[in-house]
Amino acid sequence: MHSTINCKGRLIDLSKPLVMGIVNINDDSFYAGSRCNTEDVIMARVQLQLHEGASIIDIGAYSTRPGCVDVSPDVEMERIALAMKVINGNFPEAIVSVDTFRADVARFAVEECGVSIVNDISGGTLDDRMFATIADLHVPYIMMHIKGTPQTMQQYCHYDNMMDEIIKFFAERVERLKLLGVNDVIIDPGFGFAKDLEQNYQLMQRLDEFKVFGLPILVGISRKSMIYKLLGNTPNDALNGTTVLNTIALTKGANILRVHDVQPAMEAIRICEKTGLI
Repeated sequence: MHSTINCKGRLIDLSKPLVMGIVNINDDSFYAGSRCNTEDVIMARVQLQLHEGASIIDIGAYSTRPGCVDVSPDVEMERIALAMKVINGNFPEAIVSVDTFRADVARFAVEECGVSIVNDISGGTLDDRMFATIADLHVPYIMMHIKGTPQTMQQYCHYDNMMDEIIKFFAERVERLKLLGVNDVIIDPGFGFAKDLEQNYQLMQRLDEFKVFGLPILVGISRKSMIYKLLGNTPNDALNGTTVLNTIALTKGANILRVHDVQPAMEAIRICEKTGLI
């Protein structure tokens, strides 16, 4: 596996798992505790996540929960600019990724706001200019698997062979990116995106199969419905289940844990390391 990614000349070591903290700059995300709508709230959340050990801050201005409200590119960029004003002014050394599927928004975030990584939930399927844009920007690219859009994805949970389809999805896109000169690619299997509860657990069971690409693997299951629907609770009650699944993901090769709660994820990594599981 590539053990480093290049973030604007800074090499990020992935030989040990890292934690990515979620900062949602919107009022529509499924977990209310992650919503940050003012400069003070953004600052407090980023400060806490960095203090607890987050290596990357992932800002998202477009909620991608099932059935989410569509947001215009202009609004998305305004929200990103607000968040980055706070982060650049107070935490200039922070490594920030932007959660967007729009090429123009990605370019704005990198060129105008200083973002270092693009995190695309659509794997390039929702904007056919995204791959060329990433190649032009020379930033690491997190490529997630999805079918449909955030508004329609839960209608597309049928697969003849889910793992084969997802691996083929990544194989085709990794090859296209390599031809464009994009080397720093991170794979996200897309838990909860066009997968039902049973499919999400099958995906977790077989997560280590994605090692075939020799690329870093990101897992984002924090407080998702695969946890609270199984356990019969709510996103607010899903931290313990999140930590259990993050631990399983680590033992199956996850390199980055994308989470709402940084400290429990850091503790899972430390314990897995101490026990020799990773």
